[in-house]
Amino acid sequence: MGGGETDRHPAKEQDLAKKPAAKKAPKAENPAAIDDPDFDLNSLQEAFEKNKTFDASEEQMLKFYEQMLLIRRFEERAGQLYGLGLIGGFCHLYIGQEAVAIGLQTALDGDKDSVITGYRDHGHMLAYGLDPKVIMAELTGRQAGISKGKGGSMHMFSTEHKFYGGHGIVGAQVPLGAGLAFAHKYNEDGGMTLAYFGDGAANQGQVYEAFNMAALWNLPICFVVEDNQYAMGTATKRSSAETRFYRRGTSFRIPGMEVNGMDVLEVRQAAEVAFKHVREGNGPVLMECNTYRYRGHSMSDPAKYRTREEVQDQKDHHDPIERIKKQLIEKGKSEDELKNIDKGIRAQVSDAADFAENSPEPDASELYTDVLVEEY
Repeated sequence: MGGGETDRHPAKEQDLAKKPAAKKAPKAENPAAIDDPDFDLNSLQEAFEKNKTFDASEEQMLKFYEQMLLIRRFEERAGQLYGLGLIGGFCHLYIGQEAVAIGLQTALDGDKDSVITGYRDHGHMLAYGLDPKVIMAELTGRQAGISKGKGGSMHMFSTEHKFYGGHGIVGAQVPLGAGLAFAHKYNEDGGMTLAYFGDGAANQGQVYEAFNMAALWNLPICFVVEDNQYAMGTATKRSSAETRFYRRGTSFRIPGMEVNGMDVLEVRQAAEVAFKHVREGNGPVLMECNTYRYRGHSMSDPAKYRTREEVQDQKDHHDPIERIKKQLIEKGKSEDELKNIDKGIRAQVSDAADFAENSPEPDASELYTDVLVEEY
């Protein structure tokens, strides 16, 4: 039989037509399960598209430039110390991705809001204003480190600054971030959570369990996919059926946003839109920041899965620091002024490295501390 009229069964259609219309399902008791005709998954993206550039003052732009440059120079020095054997274990650098952390975290309230991320975490700590000295000391395993030298590169932590890691298990930070958001809601402290994860972690099952719970409980959280294109070494198009990660929250009724993660002013504007939505009690947002890391997945990765020409093209045409530097020059800042800022940051990073190298290692007794939570 062909695919035309001969496939139809008139008798069956008549029988179906005689049947009474199906009764409407009773209203669900769970408000989240009720269809909302005004609900629009694209509303945040549409609002963002109307104006994608944050109206920053010259002072704010200079601050963004300084903060991104601090991350860049810090990470470059960390790479050098790793090569010298002063940093052990794994070391994942944030070079190239600076605009994401700075654009988002400058829009947070450091006294209320929580941040959690994966193991590429140095830049996020610097973005939240933590002292480069204690971060470098942690990288080198010293007592003066932010986690007493016991966390290293991948597991830094500071409850005082509401920075909750630094997690080595891929995707583990996403449900933990939902838990932090639940705590903000439960305690009614006005805070929200920013939970970062990568394009590789986006395929983990626990990520979607966290999405479901966050949407069901209307939690104050912004999930951020830092899509640096290659996860641990496999291009997203080879590992992900849906590479537009901001769409991944659709089935959980979580609005998505797609952002150029190489433009700090665009990221900051996206933060303004997304965080307002979250703070007004509208539940979670899923943001995809398209970015690019210049180094391999970690210091032990030679990154042979991409060409040098590709990396150089990103540096030449999309570098986030060079982008804002050009904008500052257009606003009247001189090359000399900006070079002096760079010179000062290099000195600050050198001081941090010297501090770390001259700090003592943890005492052996530290092996027995911070193992269990003793107070609740």
